[in-house]
Amino acid sequence: MASKPGILTEWPWTRLGSFKYLVLSPWIIRGIYLFMVKDASERDLSNFLIFPFLISRMVHNQIWISLSRNRTAKGNNRIVDKTIEFEQVDRERNWDDQIIFTGILFYLGSIYLKGGDHLPMWRTDGVVIAILLHASLIEFLYYWLHRALHHHFLYSRYHSHHHSSIVTEPITSVIHPFAEHIAYFALFAIPPVTTIHLGTASVVSTAGYILYIDLMNNFGHCNFELIPNWLFSLFPPLKYLMYTPSFHSLHHTQFRTNYSLFMPFYDYIYGTMDSSTDSLYQKSLQRKEEAPDVVYLTHLTTPESIYHLRLGFAALASKPYNSTWYLWLMWPVTLWSMVVTWIYGRTFTVERNVFKHLKLQTWAIPKYSIQYYLQWQRESINSLIEEAILEAEVKGTKVFSLGLLNQEEELNRNGEIYIRKYPSLKVKVIDGSSLAVAVVLNSIPKGTNEVVLRGNLSKVAYAIANALCQEGIKVIMLHEDEYKKIKRRLNNEAGNNLILSKLGNAPKTWLVGDGLSENEQMNASKGALFIPFSQFPPKKLRKDCLYHNTPAMLTPKHLENVDSCENWLPRRVMSAWRVAGILHALEDWNVHECGNMMFSIHKIWQASLHHGFRPLPISTESKPY
Repeated sequence: MASKPGILTEWPWTRLGSFKYLVLSPWIIRGIYLFMVKDASERDLSNFLIFPFLISRMVHNQIWISLSRNRTAKGNNRIVDKTIEFEQVDRERNWDDQIIFTGILFYLGSIYLKGGDHLPMWRTDGVVIAILLHASLIEFLYYWLHRALHHHFLYSRYHSHHHSSIVTEPITSVIHPFAEHIAYFALFAIPPVTTIHLGTASVVSTAGYILYIDLMNNFGHCNFELIPNWLFSLFPPLKYLMYTPSFHSLHHTQFRTNYSLFMPFYDYIYGTMDSSTDSLYQKSLQRKEEAPDVVYLTHLTTPESIYHLRLGFAALASKPYNSTWYLWLMWPVTLWSMVVTWIYGRTFTVERNVFKHLKLQTWAIPKYSIQYYLQWQRESINSLIEEAILEAEVKGTKVFSLGLLNQEEELNRNGEIYIRKYPSLKVKVIDGSSLAVAVVLNSIPKGTNEVVLRGNLSKVAYAIANALCQEGIKVIMLHEDEYKKIKRRLNNEAGNNLILSKLGNAPKTWLVGDGLSENEQMNASKGALFIPFSQFPPKKLRKDCLYHNTPAMLTPKHLENVDSCENWLPRRVMSAWRVAGILHALEDWNVHECGNMMFSIHKIWQASLHHGFRPLPISTESKPY
């Protein structure tokens, strides 16, 4: 929002929320109906194509969003290093409003503007006229409109909303108040309306002009430099006819320079070209890919999880993962993305963060959770993990943290196979189990004397059972085979606190992992507290019970560039396995933590508190379903 919002700041359909697309439905339905019922000679193809055109604009923008987030996370050719936070994501989530607005104007134009219907697909003279009008009139008018918007009166009421984003993303380009968009559309309508009036308009000249604006807008706000130097060397006048991402980035960091739309010509004429434009361009081009200090390796979970990644839909990524009904409508795209990840078959960079002096990156393996349970997929997955570890080794990474199912005992013995295969690894491979245990132990309400331990036994489960029994807390097991497995690992004194029992009058504190059955959950007493010790949360079946998050901690404020949620965790909450990697690097613990090796639970818990991480309060995270 602008610092002093003026009139027509909000879009007319803001209050409709996700239902705002309904404002287009009357025109879309009308266009489809007329196209189907009229004879072939009377059909208006140009009107019918408006809806597919709007969809193509959304796809185009999303491609730029994903590309920009991937490139800026890796670091090569990145322009601005400052961070993006949730506040910016929330402010920019309405980037599709201007597409709806375009659709309304196109439909109105095709119906009420003389000559606006039954446009041919191509007319060369119309394309030439549109190009000439843009290069001469539009660029000139925009330059002075833009300078006017930087006058304190208009800036405080309108344009400051756009400049709230110092570090730009592609869709930052269209984040303006409604009134400002009216001015832009009035300006950009000149070439299409002129060609319609002259009878030279075509589908290509009209739609192509809008797509050109989208391309240059996204391109100019992507925050990484991609125009090669040889292009300007080959044709020197090009520097006056086409801006670069670094050129426009300076407008967002310096504010009073580089006002031009897409052609810097008028900034040279009127002396508003920033003096550092050329040096920033060269510096950005020469910037190499960033070498992270800590890498956290995750993977895709469900087919829809691709949309919840930071590289997916920014609005979804900024919220905890939750199954959304409308994503089922995108099953063709989902299926296509599964095929792409299957073919691509390489680890990719998802996110970068900064913690004090440490550079952090999250990498993802293009495999889904279900694939980790398939025997024939394990060799392929282990190869991808191994390649990622070796890549981190080459980059000089200090700590490599295995997240989610990348550390499964049946897959790679909690990461042990990698350090056995490469005993001279400098990068330290950790599974984070010690901090996961510490988080679970410190999540148990004070005064608890007995707990139920249920779920597939893992390294974390064994450590939790051992720690509780050593402290004299009764640990109740519901299955004999699990009871015997844990019993064998306890000494006689601690073993006395491990009890095999039926549900009956079970305690209200349940420590649960994968494999918790629905029947067991339904038989828990009213008001029971379920505390997961596994990577994945249990299915929440009870409205009268409380559910803790999977082992995780609140991050301190100096963790920067946090603009997405980690799977199902709330904002600015990080899984214990991911936090553990940061702590190992901060404390310079030069040890592996994988296989049967377990780091000191007490030591890593104290280190997490020392560095500002905090346990999640039960009152905020253990809400009834």
